[in-house]
Amino acid sequence: MSETKTRVLVGSPIHQKPQILQEFLNSLLRLRREGVTLDFYFIDDNEDDAASELLRHFDPDGSEVFHQSSGFHDAYIRNDNTHFWNSDLVWKVAGFKNLMIRRAEAFGYDHLFLIDSDLILHPDTLLHLIRTEKDIISEIFWTQWQPGTLLQPQVWMHDEYNQWEILPGEKVDPEEINRRFQLFLSRLQQPGIYEVGGLGACTLISRRAIESGVSYDRIPNISYWGEDRHFCIRAAALGIPLHVDTHYPALHLYRDSDLAKVPDYIRLTTAEVTAGGSESETADKAGVTAEPQHRPDPEPASVMWSAAEAENRLHKDPLSQTEKSTDAAKTAASSAAAKRPKLTLMMAVKNEAPRFLRTVLQEHRKYIDEAVIIDDGSTDDTADICREVLQGIPLHLVHNTVSRFCNEAELRKQQWEEVVKTNPEWILSLDADEMFETRFAEDIEILLQEDNCDLFCFRLYDFWDDHHYREDMYWRSHQSYRPFLLRYREDFPYVWNDSPQHCGRLPENIFELPHQLSNLRLKHLGWSRPEYRLDKYRRYMQLDPDGVYGWKEQYQSILDQHPKLVPWTE
Repeated sequence: MSETKTRVLVGSPIHQKPQILQEFLNSLLRLRREGVTLDFYFIDDNEDDAASELLRHFDPDGSEVFHQSSGFHDAYIRNDNTHFWNSDLVWKVAGFKNLMIRRAEAFGYDHLFLIDSDLILHPDTLLHLIRTEKDIISEIFWTQWQPGTLLQPQVWMHDEYNQWEILPGEKVDPEEINRRFQLFLSRLQQPGIYEVGGLGACTLISRRAIESGVSYDRIPNISYWGEDRHFCIRAAALGIPLHVDTHYPALHLYRDSDLAKVPDYIRLTTAEVTAGGSESETADKAGVTAEPQHRPDPEPASVMWSAAEAENRLHKDPLSQTEKSTDAAKTAASSAAAKRPKLTLMMAVKNEAPRFLRTVLQEHRKYIDEAVIIDDGSTDDTADICREVLQGIPLHLVHNTVSRFCNEAELRKQQWEEVVKTNPEWILSLDADEMFETRFAEDIEILLQEDNCDLFCFRLYDFWDDHHYREDMYWRSHQSYRPFLLRYREDFPYVWNDSPQHCGRLPENIFELPHQLSNLRLKHLGWSRPEYRLDKYRRYMQLDPDGVYGWKEQYQSILDQHPKLVPWTE
């Protein structure tokens, strides 16, 4: 009597570059499938015919491959900095994944394995995930969401992407949040199986979970970004725990430059399989199911990363550099608290009196120690407002009789030079229409005490009125992290971008310094009035009519009468 095989449907919505797609498909062919019947369901959403051709020629032995055209022709913009998503793209992909759930259910598959098409898998991934007997489990992968930032996993504990543990109703100060964040990242670098609050992109879903009603449908009273959030919240509401496995980290080809990592990844993972069995197989043979989160002494770091790569990870990720104990971390924090570093506000202003200057300066004075402000040719009482609101705080106010904003690089470098004259420690670079959310006033203290970081990046939300920010294909700055808070290093050779527009407010090579992402949010108020938007539109059309230094379509979208707006919640 033949043994009954586990039936698995691999599903992937595919909108991909041919070079990356080829590596993804090759990775699927390398998956071990002993005791498994493996079929595939691809939804072809490609713009490039060469990618569609690769899908048509994908023909693994003994498998059924079901192709379906998406019927869409949307543009998905990505570059070596980041990927740009909008709501239409997100919910389109959610619909694709729901189709895959329905097919797995209709054809009686034991599992659905949903995988993004920019991942390269360890050959043991599928068999190992099946053996865990979890209803929903993802294999981990790590990504630098912005170039040079810390590596973060695709899983989180609660809300949109909060990567620390917290109990319902628990009040946790920023110092404790930072400690828990470090612990979360450190733990997930150890081989094990961990319960999490959110996951995605490389997920095995059991038949039992599918029959319970999991889906990627949007939950209408939740505004979280991304279909994976809604899937995970629904699963939790159905009583289905979410887990991540960290034994076999996948390789994420988030950028074209990541393709260079593929040969080493294949060599390392092939060597493991050839060596005669994985860690999970050894445990299975011994009749043991190991979950290191319950062990007092975690296992050594996974052999998935070479020593050199592990060292590089730690270098790039300041939060993971410290493998010290909790007591040592607390001692360091207490010592650092003895002296608060100086925080200098750096700003350029011009005719800001009738706008937001008074409001933002009143907020900034709660936490800054000094201010360096360039008055770039104001003809109103902007300078007087600066002196009045910042009374009692050292203020270095420099007047330009002729505005330099027509060449922004010149103005930004002037700002920098004036700040350097004050012997700064930390520099907070903000414009006169930018203001952090309320909790920044307290949380900034923890950031300034961070010894292993010289640069913090934040998300910037473009407000379109007093209570909503804009979110569409042209306005999504809040999906990226940008540098605003920098520790000044006297011995660092700062280099500037000389572009006359959109040159950046800080030197362009600062990402060579250790840096982190912060969950604190920055509100950009400059678009929040129709008359201000019209002024900005006219200025861009005058200074950059062909979009040489920016994005012409975005300039034109400024005048859109019915943009998509999202409510802001403090």
